[in-house]
Amino acid sequence: MTSSTVADSGAAGPSTGDGPGRRSIGRAVIDAVTTANSWMVTILAILLAFVVGGVIIVLSDPGVLRRFEYFFSRPSDALEAVWESVSGAYSALLRGSILDPEDLREAIAGEEPWTEVFEPLSETLTYATPLILMGLAVALAFRAGMFNIGVEGQAVLGALTAALAGFGLSLPAGLHLVVALLAGIAGGALWGLIPGWLKARTGAHEVITTIMLNYIAGSLLLYLINLDGIHHPERNDAISKPVYDTALLPRLAGDQLRLNLGILIALLAAGGVAWLLQRSTIGFEFRAVGSNPDAARTAGMSVGKTYVLVMAFAGGLAGLGGASVLLGIATSSALTPAIIGGIGFDGITVALLGRARPWGVVLAGLLFGALRAGAPGMQAVADVPVQMVTILQALIVMFIAAPAFVKEVFRLRQSRAGALGQTLAKGWNG
Repeated sequence: MTSSTVADSGAAGPSTGDGPGRRSIGRAVIDAVTTANSWMVTILAILLAFVVGGVIIVLSDPGVLRRFEYFFSRPSDALEAVWESVSGAYSALLRGSILDPEDLREAIAGEEPWTEVFEPLSETLTYATPLILMGLAVALAFRAGMFNIGVEGQAVLGALTAALAGFGLSLPAGLHLVVALLAGIAGGALWGLIPGWLKARTGAHEVITTIMLNYIAGSLLLYLINLDGIHHPERNDAISKPVYDTALLPRLAGDQLRLNLGILIALLAAGGVAWLLQRSTIGFEFRAVGSNPDAARTAGMSVGKTYVLVMAFAGGLAGLGGASVLLGIATSSALTPAIIGGIGFDGITVALLGRARPWGVVLAGLLFGALRAGAPGMQAVADVPVQMVTILQALIVMFIAAPAFVKEVFRLRQSRAGALGQTLAKGWNG
């Protein structure tokens, strides 16, 4: 072989660096953030929700609107007022949910205890605990093709049965907590099993049956609270006897912070659901039935049995979420008609935001927990009503449900995986 041939063959060899055969890291990042993949659409949907939320904050602030009356003579006044209003609201939200730099400075200087620094994060994790568990209940059913709209009722039954075990039994600490949590799981599983059995036996649509069971659960709770032996003997309002201290979730950072063992249970539950779906035979059947029940039936799987099992599992997760509210969050550690307070319905939005993936649900639960934790501070500091958090949640869900709109707003390129709508729709069961 001549030297010229060697040179030619070397020139034709594999490219290195940023040549045509290899993309640079920077180019890969640019491609990722400009392509309409599900993660980028989710992130941009959240960003867009906060932008629209900022517009609503401005429009609801009379002080800012007054500056716009003379906008063309002094536009800087209006723009400065807009920035102060929106940045003040969102910074108060961050300080109330993650960290207040002023509290950190004072703690370092020894002027206040460190518990003040960690309180916002503690509140975020505390609020996120039941949201994660109830989001998992919705997500697990979604993966099997079931729409579990009954998380609220299942959580109510979980709280109810946990309370009955919590003040109806006298057991040692530790054992009492385990029994109360298992009772909550059993109560939720029973309430979830009913619509699963109805669908398997009669074909009744789970959306209708679970919604009706939500109403039944709320009425059953109100009825039982007022019965002798359950109602608090020293109160005239609708409230049960408090749960014994031995059944309460232990706090992880002292009595001054509400963070409790529930967050660890929620993370373990997320890991368990992920393992169930990806590593177990039952989880494979769930996903197969969710993708194509006819094909699953042809393959020898019992579709009816799958419906019953997945709804029982989902109900158990929701019941555990309800028990975590009663045993770890409720101020009085007692049943009231509003013990769950709509958290079950928030679990549906958490599952949607997390795209029915266990760890996606965890991240979505943390986001919604942060919004809940930061809302009081946003109202106190920036004079923005706490209902703004509900608006933000609704906007996030709306934009998540309209990926084509998000793609158009941010001019994202089409994903290689196929049509955006098909990719995101497949994400529920794939």
